[in-house]
Amino acid sequence: MKTTIPKVFFVIGPAGSGKSSVSRLIAQRFGAAYIDKDTATIRFTELLLKLNNSDPNERDNNEFYQSIIMPLEYASILDLTRDNLQAGNSVVLDAPFGKYFPDAGYLAKIRAAHQWPEAELIVVHVRLSGDALRRRLLDRGYPRDEWKLANWETFWSGAQANSCHWTGARHIDFDNSAGAADITAFAAAIADGDL
Repeated sequence: MKTTIPKVFFVIGPAGSGKSSVSRLIAQRFGAAYIDKDTATIRFTELLLKLNNSDPNERDNNEFYQSIIMPLEYASILDLTRDNLQAGNSVVLDAPFGKYFPDAGYLAKIRAAHQWPEAELIVVHVRLSGDALRRRLLDRGYPRDEWKLANWETFWSGAQANSCHWTGARHIDFDNSAGAADITAFAAAIADGDL
């Protein structure tokens, strides 16, 4: 029986920063459930965009996606988080969350709205340089990154300006500049060790 309080890791950073690789490493290291927003929601998101005659790859500048679909995506993964926490499992959330960064009280709001039990909240800021990020977006070749690459200065300056103001959580940086993500320094920063 687990006696420690489960953790929720919010792994944040711009598209292409390596959130998914870092999230998987954290999930493996701490034996946590891994919830990727795209995996959990891609089927209904693409269907709803097509039904609305929208490009399924264009989301950054799509009002229908931003105001209708995206809140459903986040509600879905936050409910999945509640279910895992109730079972005593820690959770790693692999999702951008960028729209919600300015709201300092966001974490308290989602805890209440989704009825989360007690958990330690840890915000993991995945960091790397703009040049490294641009190379990664080019290398992975996702259609959804086309707008970002075509409007690089706008995208990168927006990503830099959009800092996370959340309170009620520990904030830890994860330097992902190297070719392969390294969990060692991050794990050392989690003072209470294994779950």
